[in-house]
Amino acid sequence: MTLEYSGALSDETAGAATSEVFETLESNVRSYCRSFPAVFSRAKGSYIYDAEGVAYLDFLAGAGALNYGHNHDLIKAALVDYIVQDGMTHGLDLHTTAKAAFLESFSRQVLQPRGLDYRIQFTGPTGANAVEAALKLARKVTGRRGVFAFMGGYHGHSLGALAATANRTHRAAAGTELGGVTFLPFPQGPMAQIDTLAYLRTVLMDGHSGIELPAAIILETVQAEGGVYVAPVEWLVALRQICDDHGILLIVDEIQTGVGRAGGFFSFERAGIVPDMVTMSKSLSGYGLPLSMVMIRPELDLWSPGEHTGTFRGHQLAFVTAAAALDVYFGEDIEARTRTNGAYVAERLAFEIARLDPAMEFRGLGLIWGLDTAAIDPTGEFAARVAKDCFTQRLIVERVGRADTVLKLLPPLTISEDELATGMDVILGSVAAAL
Repeated sequence: MTLEYSGALSDETAGAATSEVFETLESNVRSYCRSFPAVFSRAKGSYIYDAEGVAYLDFLAGAGALNYGHNHDLIKAALVDYIVQDGMTHGLDLHTTAKAAFLESFSRQVLQPRGLDYRIQFTGPTGANAVEAALKLARKVTGRRGVFAFMGGYHGHSLGALAATANRTHRAAAGTELGGVTFLPFPQGPMAQIDTLAYLRTVLMDGHSGIELPAAIILETVQAEGGVYVAPVEWLVALRQICDDHGILLIVDEIQTGVGRAGGFFSFERAGIVPDMVTMSKSLSGYGLPLSMVMIRPELDLWSPGEHTGTFRGHQLAFVTAAAALDVYFGEDIEARTRTNGAYVAERLAFEIARLDPAMEFRGLGLIWGLDTAAIDPTGEFAARVAKDCFTQRLIVERVGRADTVLKLLPPLTISEDELATGMDVILGSVAAAL
């Protein structure tokens, strides 16, 4: 008897993938498919294709998981070669050649040139699990329980990570108390008028503040889901100093803004600071495969063996693609391309917004930008109309921030100049039409 693979990309399978099967069998919790109602079949570069072969320009990039675009040839070749050779696909935390190759490459190409000294902990496959591990380790190291996080911040949906996530809707879904976290105003956004650093210094120095010294402060240097708010360099430097002064661990969440998204390989590089821990995921694997890790200062690596574990900690196939992706990142000088393309986006937004409606704001760096329409319509309905019109023109762009008023531009870092210009034309044209 010969068994044949039916083929996920076959015409028969694609034809069966109608919206009815999802409505009937999949949970109501699904979200992205409601904003982008198509059945997608394949993807390449900056485009994804529906079951009918219609191409959509991708300005969502897997919510930051596809910095290298879809099915990059060099990364795909490394993966296919490994699979053909029957390389290990699952290894718990065993020593493997795939893991060794990634660790060596990451140290040589990322850590050493930046003078960074970290131990690497591979966690479960999601970014939230990396956050969970970092928070647990911070509490273990310091012996303290509390954590400081920031209003507008997003760190995941498992209970520990969710406790440090500010969005009330997300928090409400927990159905239980989410304690142990004190929220502070972020230096950009709705609370920008509050001097967070002065408040923080006072709280920490005042024995009658009622707030205990925390184990850690966790933050995104660029709040992505919160509305694309960028923390100023001088603010980050001062925050690092406050942590040093009070023995507080600084955890930087690089899950969405790392791997080149913000212009440097890490978003914190621009401030010249060194976090105590760094959480990474999303584009770390370079191919959309799940891979998450925590970078830990060596003296803080006080875990006992197996103290934080998981069946899928360290995805072997993702190690292979992650190592290949680093070669692509540095070999193709993606960093320089990102900065050039980011400057183009900023120039286009500045020129067009001044012409369309100066009340709108835009923010970002590298290739993460937010076009904020709250001044036109604080309910988010205007931004929803723009995003819907973009989709009808075969462009996928997400909304984020308070009331989802911000259009988040998150194209692959490998996007061509022509593709980027096309996407900007569609977005700005849709804004003009909505106005």
